[in-house]
Amino acid sequence: MTTPAITPSRVLRSEWHKLRTVRSTWITVLTSVALLLGVGILMGTTYTSGGGDSDVDTVVLTLYGSQLGGIALAVLGILVTAGEYATGMIRATLTAVPSRLPVLWAKATVYTATVFTLSFLAALLTFLTAQVFLSDTDQAASLTDDGVLAAVAGNAAGVTLLGLIALGLGAALRSVPGAIGAFVGGVLIVPEILGMLPYDVMDTVVRYFPTQAAGVLGSATPLPDAPSPGAAFLALLLWAAAALAVPALLLGRRDV
Repeated sequence: MTTPAITPSRVLRSEWHKLRTVRSTWITVLTSVALLLGVGILMGTTYTSGGGDSDVDTVVLTLYGSQLGGIALAVLGILVTAGEYATGMIRATLTAVPSRLPVLWAKATVYTATVFTLSFLAALLTFLTAQVFLSDTDQAASLTDDGVLAAVAGNAAGVTLLGLIALGLGAALRSVPGAIGAFVGGVLIVPEILGMLPYDVMDTVVRYFPTQAAGVLGSATPLPDAPSPGAAFLALLLWAAAALAVPALLLGRRDV
C-alpha cells in the first residue's frame, strides 16, 4: 500500500481539522465574541452625548471589548502550538510531517484565516449593534463614513496579528503558562513600562510596539503622535514574522 504524499494542502487540512475539533477553540472564540459584543452593547447603552468619551473615535468606542477578546484569541494561538506539546500530540504530528516547518506554517495560516474572519464578523456585528443605541448621540456613525469600515477591518487585523505573535511564542517556548506569561509581560506590560521612561526616543519606539500599532489600525480617525496605518500594519507584520522566525529556526535544532 502506497503512503500518501505529504503536500501543503494535506497539512493544512490536518491543522484545520485539529483547530475546529478541539473544545478549547470554541471556548476561546465564544469568549472573545461575547466580550467584544458585551462591552460594545454596554458602551452603546450607557453613552451620553457630551460626556467624557465624546472625543473618542466611534470605532474605538464601540470595539473597546476587543482588548479583552484579543487576549482570549491570543490564548487560542498559544494553545494551537504549545498545547500540542502539553498533550504530547506533537510527536505524532512531526512524525507524520518529518520536514517540520510545514506544520508551523500550516498552523499559522489556519489560525490567521480563521481568527481574522471571525474577528471581522464579530467586530462588524458589534459596531452595528452598538450604533443602534448610539444613533441619537454625537457618536452616531455608519459603515459608509470615511475610515469606518477600514477601521473595523483594521481592528480584526490587529487582533489577528497579536494572536499570531502569541502563536509564535507558544511554538518557541513549548509551554502554555510560559507563553501566556511572555505574551502578557512582553507584549502588554513592557511597552507601558518603557513609555513611562523620561526619554523622547522611548515614546517613538513604543508607538511601534504590537498593542500600540494594533490600536492605530482600529481607529477611523488619525491618532495624535501615532504612526500612519500603513506603518503600524508593517510594524505588526514584522513583529509577527519575528515571533514565527524563532520557532522556525528552533524546529530543526530541537528534539521533539
